[in-house]
Amino acid sequence: MRLTGWWHRRSDPARIELYTRSSFYFFALNEVTLLGGSVVSGGTPNGLRLGLFTLVAVHAALCAALCARGLDWILGRRERPTRLLVAVAAVSLGGALIALGLGVAVPSAHAVGVPVLAVGLVAIGLGAMVLGVPGGRAVLYLLSGAALGLGPGCVLLGLPVRVGAGFALAALAAGGVMVFASGSSLWLLRVVRELDSARELQSQLAVAEERLRFGRDLHDVMGRNLAVIALKSELAVQLARRGGPGAVEQMIEVQRIARESQREVRDVVRGYRKADLAVELAGALSVLRAAGIDGRAEGEDGTALPDEVQAALGWVVREATTNVLRHSEARYCVIRLTVGVDDSVVLSVDNDGVPEDKDGSASGSGLSGLGERLAALNGTLDTESRAGGFRLTAGVPLPGPRRLEVAAV
Repeated sequence: MRLTGWWHRRSDPARIELYTRSSFYFFALNEVTLLGGSVVSGGTPNGLRLGLFTLVAVHAALCAALCARGLDWILGRRERPTRLLVAVAAVSLGGALIALGLGVAVPSAHAVGVPVLAVGLVAIGLGAMVLGVPGGRAVLYLLSGAALGLGPGCVLLGLPVRVGAGFALAALAAGGVMVFASGSSLWLLRVVRELDSARELQSQLAVAEERLRFGRDLHDVMGRNLAVIALKSELAVQLARRGGPGAVEQMIEVQRIARESQREVRDVVRGYRKADLAVELAGALSVLRAAGIDGRAEGEDGTALPDEVQAALGWVVREATTNVLRHSEARYCVIRLTVGVDDSVVLSVDNDGVPEDKDGSASGSGLSGLGERLAALNGTLDTESRAGGFRLTAGVPLPGPRRLEVAAV
């Protein structure tokens, strides 16, 4: 466990990044092992072998450095390694031409596989330079530049045109393979990082959604209950000052509502609370009448509706009643529940208490929360102001399997 703990403690993007870096370093190690090994084992003078091996080693070191710096640039940790990019390009193409020139000038240099060495330098260099260019078009420019540089360079060294064309095509083919391998590694790294970022963002959105739900539910629970507590407390004070017998009953009711509020807040935290439409209708009428408002319910009682529809409409009744108590001077309030011919449930709340200095269309967090609840069921929420009156209308389509049940009732 101690040997593998460093690996298991890493995140998925960190593991893919380590794998990608290791792959690029492995390319550089392979270059020293294969190309450098072929140079050392060739039957050429010691000075020539040492010079070619040094060229391979310097090229491999530059490619490894470019891969390390290029990955940091791609991941946004440092600036683009422009100087290293130019150095690798110069050593790749220049080293290939030097090797080919030695093959022309020194016949024994063919023993070290000069053509393979030249093409290998260009191909491995292209694979490393992918990490220092901004996009696919720049990669095409690199491939084209390598072919156009190597082909005419061979002709300038005295090689036949067909040989120069062959080297250009070989550089394109081998370079394309290395570019594809490097690009695939980078693509995998980007995809894993994007997926990890998307997962992190999804977690943050889930937390934000839960906070919005909690705030909305807490507003819905406490809004009406606090309004009722304030109303009944004020009524109890007035009755007590007049010596009326109902002050004690009002305070008992305040105590009951406060305890009910405590229970509902706990349910909000646990996420188990549901709003029963019939209970909300009865509670709304009781509160309205206690406030001296002529509250009436018309139409269906909602007991045959699906649970999720009842819950949504129950919050509409609660919020609408709270708004009537807080923001209106209503004398009557009519709550009407009907099942439309288009298999949708319509709940409307009408009152006549809009003050003259208000238009009744204020959109606070309560109405916004109702809109979110109804939108989850493909429902709608509309408000309408008229002379001295205000109407709130909520419509929710019935789920298919429950339509016949409601119609039968």
